[in-house]
Amino acid sequence: MDFHHSPKAAALQKRLQAFMDEHVYPNEKTYKTEQAALNDRWRPVPVVERLKPLAKAAGLWNLFLPASAAGAGLTNLEYAPLAEIMGRVQWSSEVFNCSAPDTGNMETLERYGTGAQKEQWLKPLLDGEIRSCFAMTEPEVASSDATNISCTIVRDGGDYVINGRKWWSSGSGDPRCKLLIVMGKTDPDGADRYRQQSMILVPTDAKGVTIRRMLPVFGFDDAPHGHGEILFENARVPAENILLGEGRGFEIAQGRLGPGRIHHCMRAVGLAERALELMCRRLTERTAFGKPLAQQGVMIERVATSRIQIDQVRLLVLHAAWKMDEVGNKESRREIAGIKVAAANMACDVVDRAIQAFGGAGVTDDYGLGYMYKYARTLRIVDGPDEVHRHQLGRQELAKYAPARAHG
Repeated sequence: MDFHHSPKAAALQKRLQAFMDEHVYPNEKTYKTEQAALNDRWRPVPVVERLKPLAKAAGLWNLFLPASAAGAGLTNLEYAPLAEIMGRVQWSSEVFNCSAPDTGNMETLERYGTGAQKEQWLKPLLDGEIRSCFAMTEPEVASSDATNISCTIVRDGGDYVINGRKWWSSGSGDPRCKLLIVMGKTDPDGADRYRQQSMILVPTDAKGVTIRRMLPVFGFDDAPHGHGEILFENARVPAENILLGEGRGFEIAQGRLGPGRIHHCMRAVGLAERALELMCRRLTERTAFGKPLAQQGVMIERVATSRIQIDQVRLLVLHAAWKMDEVGNKESRREIAGIKVAAANMACDVVDRAIQAFGGAGVTDDYGLGYMYKYARTLRIVDGPDEVHRHQLGRQELAKYAPARAHG
């Protein structure tokens, strides 16, 4: 096995790390201060907007996109360590136009969009002029089974009419969000449950689209990003807004979610690394019972356990990324399911230990650990809950040992 990154990937890692050291880490306090000073928190934070032109000039823009001339042309394996570096600061991915859900939406448009759809939506997204949202989850049904989706997309002449209610539509709170990619049913009674769904492009200002509220996550509203509850009441869009064609929603979803899970998981690794760093620094600075916390046996053990878990998950994710590059998303389902469970649980564990090391300070917002835990814990649900991925992985493992059918 070759554990070395390609020269291209290694050079980008070095450049990205240098940018983080020079521009992002020194501005973490500035971000909090400027956001707190905004009269309307649902506005872009100025420091992020100031850093974007610098990232563009440094050639660190749209790093995630492998296929487009506008991207860096990286494989999943090459991009993964970059996602880890960005994951150390919760807002930094946006600086490089590499933040969810825009990354997944841009990949979706790149792969499945028509020329007109790309010109109208992909180009401004790649340029960072607008933002977008992915509307799939619904409050009335168990969305862990996407065949439950009840939102309807009905053809009416030259239009489609959309009715339904979505929530956890991340990114919809941003005033720059101009596009919703909506998943709904065009053929609810179809015999094939996996051909009933379609995806369609819906402008946020379309008549009949109402953002009812932003949903808090453990008390965090994630402004200016936000997670909206959106109502579609006879929302009408042109028929050419359908993506790829009727009945192709599941196909698109699988193509979208595979790379996205690599991104999420490596950001979780970066988050965990930052939590461990904060924990270690805290342990060397504090004294209890006559000696530094860093000399307390239980704390040493927790640091070691965290180090082992982070390194294990990083290798798992890099292997999954490599396999996706080699054989594609479909043949890598087992690995993708495994990392989705492993990364989220690892990040929860590491951040929890860091909070414990900080004591009362750990549950304030002074060190960002509460926000880290929020992200890590919700990662066990987003893009499919642990249970779904474990079920898929378990079935695939058991299938290896299924008894051979008798031949008559």
